[in-house]
Amino acid sequence: MGITIKKLSEEEAKALGITSWPKWEQGESSFDWYYGDNEDCYLLEGEVEVETSEGEKVRIGKGDFVHFPCGIKCKWHITKPIKQFYHFC
Repeated sequence: MGITIKKLSEEEAKALGITSWPKWEQGESSFDWYYGDNEDCYLLEGEVEVETSEGEKVRIGKGDFVHFPCGIKCKWHITKPIKQFYHFC
């Protein structure tokens, strides 16, 4: 199973308790990442393209609720600074 993305409004994110998760911010950059756990995140702002080692490419932006399954190796390309809530699950 790969990366999954679902659009959520800020009201839906709040109702689901996502806004109580830790927040992470990052400026424009590119870096390699490995998911040692399942991780969910919700982008408040910014844009990023994630490319997995298997060649899957996804674009993520404001309002996207994203699930990254454990074991994925990828490269993040942040094109507009991001702010997001995240949760290891």
